[in-house]
Amino acid sequence: MDTGIIVKGIGGTYDVQTTEGLVSCTLRGKLRLRDDRVLVGDQVEITRDSGGQTGVVETILPRTNELLRPAIANVNQVAVVSAVQNPLPNYLLLDRILVQAELLNLDCIIVFNKGDLNPAGALELADEYGKIPYRTVITSVVQHEGLDQLKKLLQGKITTLAGPSGAGKSSLLNALDPNLKLETGKVSAKAQRGRHTTRSVELLALGDGYVADTPGFSRLDMGSDQERDLQFAFPEFGPHLNFCQFRGCLHRHEPRCQVKEAVKSGDISQRRYEHYLILLEEAAPRY
Repeated sequence: MDTGIIVKGIGGTYDVQTTEGLVSCTLRGKLRLRDDRVLVGDQVEITRDSGGQTGVVETILPRTNELLRPAIANVNQVAVVSAVQNPLPNYLLLDRILVQAELLNLDCIIVFNKGDLNPAGALELADEYGKIPYRTVITSVVQHEGLDQLKKLLQGKITTLAGPSGAGKSSLLNALDPNLKLETGKVSAKAQRGRHTTRSVELLALGDGYVADTPGFSRLDMGSDQERDLQFAFPEFGPHLNFCQFRGCLHRHEPRCQVKEAVKSGDISQRRYEHYLILLEEAAPRY
């Protein structure tokens, strides 16, 4: 049997990328009866038909992780794309995605795109999030800025792109590999929102890695059982957590909270802390 990775699935047919090329496969009957879905990103074993271009998926190999929305498996990292301008950054959405990635134990890259529209603002954002610390890169498709740096960060990984419509995710991928020819959308000047151009999950080969421009990741919500875990999804809280007066401190109303002291001193961003409080409310248990 050959091994490969599912890069696309539509209507019960799965494109499996192998070392010898792309094979269009259906599922063996036993797999169609499984409770869990076959996902893009799954590593699989297949048997080929006589012609070699079609085959059957025989086995789904164990997954390292699995995302439900978007439905994708074996992701190594999340690249969060935020436009510096047009549309203006949605900081709560940016932090929400970063928190979701942290809770899923995924590495994060923050891409501040359209840096040519506001170079000073791009540098300020990259510095702010770089201190947390996150890996940041400023990109501009127009000026070909940061593309080589971003490509290096994507090498050898399965990366899912996340961020609001209009941030330029598809344009970035086209700039990294012009052969992709992905559809791009324009941003509404009035609403400052873009039009969604990605409708299904698909892994796109990029060098020796894969990138998924995945619809839905930016719409992930906090679960109601994550109240205690949320503080650990803000890396900059880490140095202060063991110095609060109360062991179960949630850094909200408690006295002698070192996280709140760090906000006052400027060691933790006031905006990030406010977003923590918003997400903490969402994550509070519902009785």
